[in-house]
Amino acid sequence: MRYVQLGRTDLQVSTVCLGCMGFGDAMTGQHCWTIDEAQTRTILKAAFEGGINFLDTAIAYQNGTSEQYVGRAVKDFISRDQVIIADKFLPRSDADIAAGVSGRDHVVRMCEQSLRHLGTDYIDLYIYHMWDWRTPLLEILTGLHDLVTAGKVRYLGISNCFAYQLAKANALAHEHGLTPFVCMQGHYNLIFREEEREMLPLCREDGIAYTPYSPLAAGRLSRPHTEHTKRFDLDSYAHFKYDQTADADQLIIDRVSEIAQKRSVSMTAVALSWLNSKGAIPIAGVTKLEQVDALIAGSDLQLTADECAYLEAPYVPHPLAGVMAQNRPDAANAPKVWHQANACLK
Repeated sequence: MRYVQLGRTDLQVSTVCLGCMGFGDAMTGQHCWTIDEAQTRTILKAAFEGGINFLDTAIAYQNGTSEQYVGRAVKDFISRDQVIIADKFLPRSDADIAAGVSGRDHVVRMCEQSLRHLGTDYIDLYIYHMWDWRTPLLEILTGLHDLVTAGKVRYLGISNCFAYQLAKANALAHEHGLTPFVCMQGHYNLIFREEEREMLPLCREDGIAYTPYSPLAAGRLSRPHTEHTKRFDLDSYAHFKYDQTADADQLIIDRVSEIAQKRSVSMTAVALSWLNSKGAIPIAGVTKLEQVDALIAGSDLQLTADECAYLEAPYVPHPLAGVMAQNRPDAANAPKVWHQANACLK
């Protein structure tokens, strides 16, 4: 396993981050395809033994049970100071706003709840999960800064925002002497590369780490496009993000398969290695033990410049999809995104 510095922080992380959205009680959250605690523990133990030291979870994942499973496994299998835990908080709900809960107080409350779930005193990287259009940015930045100064959070990250929002947030933080964001978590993979327009150049210029989610496009880049899984059939949100019939996407998937066969590695390893070549640290989720080996192999594989160019050549521009497409002031269903995200915590 290779390790790299996370942006300009002092955190040394594995070149792949284990995404924990697939862990949690399938009866209580948004997804019916997640795995139980026993399976989660088996996967996490194997990941730690294979050298993966970077985990990404969120309070929104399966009503907080992902955090709970992760926290108990960390306690049993690895020293806390040997693992880097990233966690995420949600925007204020309608009930919070009606009750007069400030953005600052909301952020602190969410963090304290996540700390209880994880059974830890601090979170290494605390991430602003979705842009909250209804809460003043300065309130959120102040709450996050309070968490850092209190020692409950080491560094701050942000997810699902536009480049101008990240630049604006960090400019405001510097203006008021608050803690800036040092990591960006966005939607980026071989069949969705719109982050290359503005976000990646901004991160490179400002030394901000980039940790993409959906590096395998919800599994589409890990197997031939003719094969299906339970998640492929049941994950309606992934269906919204990806066009199942797009010719260019299918051609890219075929090329990933072609290179994987030539290199005698998995398609997962190829897709993750391509992201590493862009300076990114991909967040890849697994729900099967054998998938951990593919993540570790992806850390060791280094594609040639010609192989990267071959994978990239068929790409065509894509419209925004997922949270970025919905969570905007001009999106009629933006409030619904907030409500759905917060519903899992009730």
